Amino acid sequence: AEVLSTIFFVSGITTLLQTTLGVRLPIIQGGSFSFLAPTFAILSLPQFKCPAVTGESNISSNATTVDSGDWRIRMREIQGAIMISSMFQIFIGFSGIVGFLLRFIGPITVAPTITLIGLSLFHVAAEHAGNHWGVAFTTVALITIFSQMLTNIEVPLPGYRCKKGFFVAHSPVFRLFPIILAIFVSWMICAIVTAAGGFPDDPKNPNFLARTDARTIVLRESKWFRFPYPGQWGTPTVSAAGVFGMLAGVLASIIESIGDYYACARLCGAPPPPKHAVNRGIGMEGIGCLITGLWGSGNGTTSYSQNIGALGITKVGSLRVIQFAGMILVVMGVIGKIGALFTTVPGPIVGGVFMVMFGIVAAVGISTLQFVDLNSSRNLFIIGLSLMLGFALPWYLDKHPGAIATGSREVDQIITVLLKTNMAVAGILALFLDNAIPGTPEERGINRWRSIVTQEEDESGSLASIHIYDLPFGLNRLSKLRIARFLPFLPYY
Repeated sequence: AEVLSTIFFVSGITTLLQTTLGVRLPIIQGGSFSFLAPTFAILSLPQFKCPAVTGESNISSNATTVDSGDWRIRMREIQGAIMISSMFQIFIGFSGIVGFLLRFIGPITVAPTITLIGLSLFHVAAEHAGNHWGVAFTTVALITIFSQMLTNIEVPLPGYRCKKGFFVAHSPVFRLFPIILAIFVSWMICAIVTAAGGFPDDPKNPNFLARTDARTIVLRESKWFRFPYPGQWGTPTVSAAGVFGMLAGVLASIIESIGDYYACARLCGAPPPPKHAVNRGIGMEGIGCLITGLWGSGNGTTSYSQNIGALGITKVGSLRVIQFAGMILVVMGVIGKIGALFTTVPGPIVGGVFMVMFGIVAAVGISTLQFVDLNSSRNLFIIGLSLMLGFALPWYLDKHPGAIATGSREVDQIITVLLKTNMAVAGILALFLDNAIPGTPEERGINRWRSIVTQEEDESGSLASIHIYDLPFGLNRLSKLRIARFLPFLPYY
């Protein structure tokens, strides 16, 4: 519960920073799937493997906990890796290197990287759903019905306005809140079955986690108010293996965020973000990751692609609305009971949600191939080999822990973490092959991919609308200084 509250808190802070001083687009910042794969790879190292649960474990009818501080050791290792790797992202953003690197990155590189972010996490969804497949499938079915079949159904709801008084408004509730509604309905079903005695009360039974009272002890023992602070789990630790592994997550996050910026601008009716705004946005996301590492949320932050989809549905592209949402997240992070409440969601429901969310992430990666000539044997070779090795190498190293033996423990750990990170293997291989194997820009999809941005730039609004990316509070005056020509994150015309 304390970790979840910390995630809410730092997500609110990073959202406020990004919308105020960063790219200045209405994008929520939050934990990223990009950092999960390297995190799992780091935690799979021998020194970080979880100890077996012994007889000293605190097992009751309502909870199963292990009285150990080992999780803090792992958390501090993840904190250190995120903090150091975030400095690389800060440098990449504020130095303007992002624009230079984009010349070598095309859809063939992006597709395997994003696809394996989702597919590599299938075991996480399966483990949660495996606690009770019936509940998990019910959640998936509800999400499908709400988000795909009932999107055009408007529900009459009471409303009030000062001049109009009370009135009935029709709102597309199922289109706006499909995930929340599915979780709520599944939660209510689990509560009814729990009260009726349909789920076992033996903590050793996998179906026990489908009970709504399996973790109520967390809700009871959590504090009403708790202010997260830097270093709350102890001093972060740093290892070369952890840093290099987490860099893979940072690179994937950068690629994902750049696409999010252009998609968000298109949905909001704003002109495509200029280079200085993109550089500033990536740099500010690096600062956000540094903050999450200091506070110890266990994950880095990045732009939420799901939030961009919500913008297209709700037609609410106001920067002030997202800034207000960031303040709400900060308040939620301070009220400990809110974070504790979310931890009581039954595991199978979480598994069902993960199946949908991870699947969507993988599908977004696959959709990038629409720009590529899929009749080209060159492209099929690169995509197929990248995806296959992205699965094969991490699987092999997981089954053979001592396969990497260079004679140096530190080098072994660095190589192991990198090669056990699916998206790092696929992304690096696809990037190398796409630039090494001869191919025309049309064949690689470069022209079609970039023509969308160029077309949007030509068809966008006036020069005045470009100023939405200017810095607030009079900071835009810095662009008039001579040094602004050498600072790629400042707007100058």
